[in-house]
Amino acid sequence: DKLLIIANGAYGERMADIAAHAGICHVVYNEVYYKVPDAQKIAEILDNDPSITHVSMVHSETTSGILNDIEAVAKAVKARNRTMIVDAMSSFGGVDIPIGEWGIDFIISSANKCIQGVPGFSFIIADREKLIASKGKARSLSLDLYDQWETMNKDGKWRFTSPTHVVLAFSQALKEMEEEGGIPARSRRYTENNRLLIEKMAELGIHPYIEAEHQGPIITTFCYPENHTFSFTEMYTYIKDRGYAIYPGKVTEADTFRIGNIGEIYRDDILKLMEIITEFLRESSHE
Repeated sequence: DKLLIIANGAYGERMADIAAHAGICHVVYNEVYYKVPDAQKIAEILDNDPSITHVSMVHSETTSGILNDIEAVAKAVKARNRTMIVDAMSSFGGVDIPIGEWGIDFIISSANKCIQGVPGFSFIIADREKLIASKGKARSLSLDLYDQWETMNKDGKWRFTSPTHVVLAFSQALKEMEEEGGIPARSRRYTENNRLLIEKMAELGIHPYIEAEHQGPIITTFCYPENHTFSFTEMYTYIKDRGYAIYPGKVTEADTFRIGNIGEIYRDDILKLMEIITEFLRESSHE
């Protein structure tokens, strides 16, 4: 088997690192961080290399905040009878993903992120036939997906020590998602958080790293304002001391920082954060 990895950020690149460590034969299609990978280019790569059997990509690439077009890519992959694997760690539960309709064979996500549980286990929704066909192919004992599935079918248990507290938190998080109105309501809240954040940051002269067309609702990467005199550490500490936390940038060629829009975050939180950032910028400009 041979894997085509589509990468337009640090997490797509990490897939390549994982494949290299696991000894998986792979090739990488790299796209610049601010662009969505081109489904037509991917189709051409597959047409030119019939030895490629699997294709993997990140849906919500949180390096930049971009939401990749997995629908177009999956359809190109399925039209060529290859297996499609999607990393939806930061999008599942936060945006609608019609897995079967789009032809995704394996989609991977986590107990935390948009489900709003706590970190501790991943889950995979898989095409049953392809899952069964993977028997005996795992390069890792602990990550043997087929073996775990088979064991759960026998007695409903993890093979090794189960993450009991994480499972209870996950169950509660699913109830809370249902009470909120499911994925449509959660997606709407995240999107509104994102739009309000971008609008208010623009008033301060701070703009997103990527174009609005491809901006996902999960996390937003912002470029530093021109002629800034502060460091990320100074801004991070100032904001954290007032009850909120932001992320450093992961884009290598630009000075950026990131603000997440997911979790128990509401309009009032965005407005409060903006007050804090406004105060910070005012104080740092006077120093």
